[in-house]
Amino acid sequence: MVWQDLRFGVRTLLRNRGVTAIAVLCLAIGIGLNASMFSVVDGILIQPLPFPEPDQLVQVYGTNQRSGVRFGGISWLELRDWRERDTAFAAMGGLSTRSLTVGDPGSDPQRYLGGAIGHEVFPMIGAEPQLGRLFTAEDDRPGAPAVAILSDTVWRNRYQADLRVIGRTIQINAKQHTVIGVMPPNFKFPFRTELWVPLAEYANMTDRNERQLDVFARLKPDVSLTRAQEESAAVAAGLAAEYPDSNEGWGVYVEPFIKEYVPDDIRLIVLSMMGAVTLVLLIACFNVANLMLARASTRVREISIRTALGAGRLRIVRQLMTESLLMAIASVPIGIAIAKAWMILMDRSMPPDDLPYTIHWSLDTRALLYTVGVAIVAGIVFGLAPALHASKPDLQRALKEGGRGTAGGGRGWMRSALVVAEVALSLVLLVGASLFVRSFLNLQYASGGFDTAPLMTMRMYLPDEQYPDADAKTRRVEDVLRRIQEIPGVVTAFASNMIPLGGGGSVERIVIDGRTTPRGEEPSVNFTGVTPELRATLGLTLLRGRDFTRTEGMSRTPVAIVNQAMAQKFWPAGDAIGRRFRPRDGEPPEWFTIVGVMPDFRQDDLDTTQPVEPTAFVPYPYGAYPSTGLTIRVDGDPAQIAAPARAQIRASDPSLAVYEVSTMEELRRSGFWQYGLFGWMFGAWGGIALLLAAVGVYGVLSYSVSQRTQEIGVRVALGADRRNVLSLVVSQGLKLAGLGVLLGAAGAFLITPIVKSVLYNVSPSDPVSFIVVSVFLSLIAFIASYVPARRATAVDPLTALRSE
Repeated sequence: MVWQDLRFGVRTLLRNRGVTAIAVLCLAIGIGLNASMFSVVDGILIQPLPFPEPDQLVQVYGTNQRSGVRFGGISWLELRDWRERDTAFAAMGGLSTRSLTVGDPGSDPQRYLGGAIGHEVFPMIGAEPQLGRLFTAEDDRPGAPAVAILSDTVWRNRYQADLRVIGRTIQINAKQHTVIGVMPPNFKFPFRTELWVPLAEYANMTDRNERQLDVFARLKPDVSLTRAQEESAAVAAGLAAEYPDSNEGWGVYVEPFIKEYVPDDIRLIVLSMMGAVTLVLLIACFNVANLMLARASTRVREISIRTALGAGRLRIVRQLMTESLLMAIASVPIGIAIAKAWMILMDRSMPPDDLPYTIHWSLDTRALLYTVGVAIVAGIVFGLAPALHASKPDLQRALKEGGRGTAGGGRGWMRSALVVAEVALSLVLLVGASLFVRSFLNLQYASGGFDTAPLMTMRMYLPDEQYPDADAKTRRVEDVLRRIQEIPGVVTAFASNMIPLGGGGSVERIVIDGRTTPRGEEPSVNFTGVTPELRATLGLTLLRGRDFTRTEGMSRTPVAIVNQAMAQKFWPAGDAIGRRFRPRDGEPPEWFTIVGVMPDFRQDDLDTTQPVEPTAFVPYPYGAYPSTGLTIRVDGDPAQIAAPARAQIRASDPSLAVYEVSTMEELRRSGFWQYGLFGWMFGAWGGIALLLAAVGVYGVLSYSVSQRTQEIGVRVALGADRRNVLSLVVSQGLKLAGLGVLLGAAGAFLITPIVKSVLYNVSPSDPVSFIVVSVFLSLIAFIASYVPARRATAVDPLTALRSE
């Protein structure tokens, strides 16, 4: 019986190749987009972390409510105390993210994102090396021989996958290390780390205020997250009582490790994208359902005869559902091809290595099974209602009308309802697409407070082992700047522990001269060390005061230039020039005198929804960190200066690693690539939804008009004005579209606030988006209504009457 249904269904679909092709293509688009997004959702949200019992892995943060710190680090001494006192954890370990420069004889030095990691961490997450061994407690102690573990990427790219690398001595940050292991391919714990050394080599084991460690832990099997939080809070309270100078006000927050990999905003975006492609699939299903309803009206006589001969309704429904499922299954191969192409476009729109190493997606077996499942569900969704309606014909009327099609009376309301649903879903999707596209466009033209076009940026790494103090770093930086400024085409340059729009610097709590503030409640500011020429390089004009002199900028002279945000926050009623402040924890305390006020510009990103942070720019030696940023102003194309600048740095010191080389404009754009990805994806989905909705409205109205050919002919023959008839037919389509627009606008108004946190300078209830999309959809509906109506009213009345 099933085989008979399949054979008859295939023959029926092949007899109606045009209808079948349109239905299969509509479904393939919806199914393909769903398959691609399921792969993303599966890779980010569904599949667990590649660690044994990942639900037991947590990250432990230091918190300080008075200081506004929620996700802070933990000191090595605190980590030691937690291991001894907290009974909720089976294991705990710390990691300090470091820049590690590998410099072997005969090859260029190269900087890697590295980790000084406790020996407990890799066993805790079940990691095993592909070569060699992991760190032991013996390796992770002060004074132990220096050892290192390489990632598979470093092993292959720098050492050509040489199996003899185990036991080899390499130079890391100007210090000799013995390679003891190589991790498996794609392992870069915790996120994109490529080189590891023992924690003891870099941890500060004497200062409780040095909270620089990321701490990972594994819960004991019988311990809940709530209990772990309670026990850890008790330990933190005990430490605060025992060490009030360093730990007063500090608490703890325990969070599942998965949240570090997939923050709430990423989860929201991924689910929003999945919701968008689900709307596209629903619109495609409604389109095909309308197509099936129209097609069923031409088979009324066939179904009526089968019913009259004794075929039961269930038998008719089964046959029609078989045909629907055949079309759905036929759409799967095309859908998979569309999914593959879409995923290639997504991958090419993302910067390499921007996601944590554990997150990946592909059309694997899970995705293929999901695709088949979605196709079957879609076949049921678009096929069931038409099958139920078609299986209950009016036998007397159908047999009397012979082979002529009939609208089937009762089916008209269903086709209209499907059109309304298509328009409503399209409006929801198009409004969402408009918001994301506008967010991207807002960022396209957002300014960081200075002209990025003539600027080049790069970083160089000055390891503490080679440059042990601020004076040594300052001398090297001064020589590098002198060499770079001699390059033809270079206008000026400055060095700093930050790069504008690229981040960096430090945050310090400050004491303001003449004000008394309780300990722990001092205000915080960005504290950024810069060489002279900061203002000239960025092309900014001082609002008040003066620049650093060259002597001041390259020495520990306690002067400062503050940005406008800092001046207005702390001295709103007067001039900040001549005022003094000092870092709360400076030893010995130094009072900085403000000599200039600079316009605000953004150091970290382009998020203009957040105010610019108060910032104090101080002479470079106060911020002489190993990672030093260079910003170069060029007369011409800044990209052309990259190679000469790199050569001059190498000429100053061949062991210095140069990295993150980028024009400032590239750096600006890299900060919002996500919005570009969301913008074009939602825009494409919105365009597809619009096309499907337009085809659906046009198809239903064309079919409706064809069913009314005799009526229109009679009206015209009796003297009805063609324009009135045209208006009557067009108004039918506009009524459906208007109802769909109203329902869609209500739905969008309820749904779009969910994505408010990931929009940029645009309101989720933005009236422009709602109005423009509503008008645009109404215009599409008008065109889709007008074309078939115009064609119908142009038919000769006698021809229309003879057609029936």
